[in-house]
Amino acid sequence: MSVNAELAIRPAGPADVGIILGFIRALAEFERLAHEVVADEAMLAKSLFGPRPYAECLIAFVGNEPAGFALYFHNFSTFTGKPGLYLEDVFVDPRFRGKGIGEAFFHALAKIARERDCARFEWSVLDWNEDAIRFYRRLGAEPKSGWTVQRLTRDKIEKLAKE
Repeated sequence: MSVNAELAIRPAGPADVGIILGFIRALAEFERLAHEVVADEAMLAKSLFGPRPYAECLIAFVGNEPAGFALYFHNFSTFTGKPGLYLEDVFVDPRFRGKGIGEAFFHALAKIARERDCARFEWSVLDWNEDAIRFYRRLGAEPKSGWTVQRLTRDKIEKLAKE
């Protein structure tokens, strides 16, 4: 099946919350992290489409069928004095992989970053996901050596905020 003629990538809207949550769950299964998913449709609706949206989302469709999503938000580079675009998650349904959808997401996101004058476009990848790493290298991405991601989860945030 040739996807290019049938492929459409568009910004998600409030009616797409169920689709987004489905992709989040599928991604979590793939990453072996399903036990960490606590998001529900109400939470996503508020966080993505509420009074203060915290992230944005693109959805790929092949014909009328949802084929993948890319969820992103802005960060800020103090060194450049400009915003950056951070891709939190990208996922293509396994039935549609190898058909250019992932690359189409990255082209769309690069255009958004250019239009918004972003100094950087960044994302993280699990170190065992060699297929994704090879794909990112083909796009021209380079690993940022010397940096390790640090994280406080909700319970640790709560503890630190009380001190």
